Amino acid sequence: MRSNSHNNEEDQRKKESTISGLDSRFNQTLRNVQGLLKGRSIPGKILLTRRSDPSLQEPSPEYERSSSFKDASSSDRMAKAVEEEVQSTSNPNKNINVNQLKTSTSNIENTSKEVQKSAMGARATDSARVMKFTKVLSGTTVILENLHELAWSGVPDYMRPDIWRLLLGYAPPNSDRREGVLRRKRLEYLDCVSQCYDIPDSDRSDDEINMLRQIAVDCPRTVPDVSFFQEPQVQKSLERILYTWAIRHPASGYVQGINDLATPFLVVFLSEYLEGGMDGWSISNLSPEKISNMEADCYWCLSNLLDGMQDHYTFAQPGIQRLVFKLKELVRRIDEPVSRHMEEQGLEFLQFAFRWFNCLLIREIPFHLVTRLWDTYLAEGDALPDFLVYIFASFLLTWSDKLQKLDFQELVMFLQHLPTQNWTHPELEMVLSRAFMWHSMFNNSPSHLAN
Repeated sequence: MRSNSHNNEEDQRKKESTISGLDSRFNQTLRNVQGLLKGRSIPGKILLTRRSDPSLQEPSPEYERSSSFKDASSSDRMAKAVEEEVQSTSNPNKNINVNQLKTSTSNIENTSKEVQKSAMGARATDSARVMKFTKVLSGTTVILENLHELAWSGVPDYMRPDIWRLLLGYAPPNSDRREGVLRRKRLEYLDCVSQCYDIPDSDRSDDEINMLRQIAVDCPRTVPDVSFFQEPQVQKSLERILYTWAIRHPASGYVQGINDLATPFLVVFLSEYLEGGMDGWSISNLSPEKISNMEADCYWCLSNLLDGMQDHYTFAQPGIQRLVFKLKELVRRIDEPVSRHMEEQGLEFLQFAFRWFNCLLIREIPFHLVTRLWDTYLAEGDALPDFLVYIFASFLLTWSDKLQKLDFQELVMFLQHLPTQNWTHPELEMVLSRAFMWHSMFNNSPSHLAN
């Protein structure tokens, strides 16, 4: 009897401990999302103001940027809605129903449809955030953990080159060493180009010649809707970067899609030398030294990014296949009706999500949003591959209701030509906000994603 009593007490303690841990996770998520909706400086925060025309009910509403933070009451209503949903989910006396996440997210989004203007332009450039970035960068040694946390919610444009170099480990956190390291790495890149690229075809193997030809074909196809990338000199820089990278990384070599991954770096590091919008850019007047420095920075940052996802681009790309499977499982748990409908229609996630992981959504959203998205990517650091699953689930379920009404052929066409052409920062921020919320709920509770 005493033994049975002891075992019962032990079981009760374990149960209470589990419930306590569960409560703690959901309460933390609640605080995160409340802070997000009230505009606190946390990952994925979004600041919203009231929609002036309630008749606008488009699936992907156009938002205008605004520097006004007037409507705190709208944010409070959104925070209250989230609080009620998350608290109901975290009630220890109820079973955790993952499908409640869809209801919670739906309530947030339905409330957000009442707003038209957003202060997203101020998110990365308001004076308080700029001061925080300046403080982090001004020290003799940059505390990278603080920089990652700040960068998650967006980086001011003029700070982005320096911050991306630090986030990717290309530039050292010690400011005294930074200039010397960059000078040495840029010279090293020039040496690589002279050995790998600036040689006659007679010195290349047949495989290398074929690879160079494929790169030369892909470069003009890269971001075709942005005129800047159609400049012959820009395409030649891209070709040099990609071919040199491929020769130096024989395990994967060049894989289509890597050309897309180089473009955010090219734009960011050129912004140090060119002013105004990208539509008015031309590199024809830049000195060879500046072009070389830009290419070197692109090369090393691309290398460091891909070092964290090498098996995404090796034979059969097993890393991507693994993440597509995880995406399918996550969508099944978050939005079972969408998952079931896609399965009934015979649509495989590989048919659309492979490109998402291969090109990191660059082909799916307007290019002017890519650098903002990549602020979050790079701030995730080594955890990026796993977090991509949550971002892509959030991206897909933006059209949850629409997807359930389409047959197989319509699903394929829709997912290959998503209606994102009019997206601005608020739509992207909502995707990141949902991803952050779901990651907070699921990442430390992997059993929720188990069969």
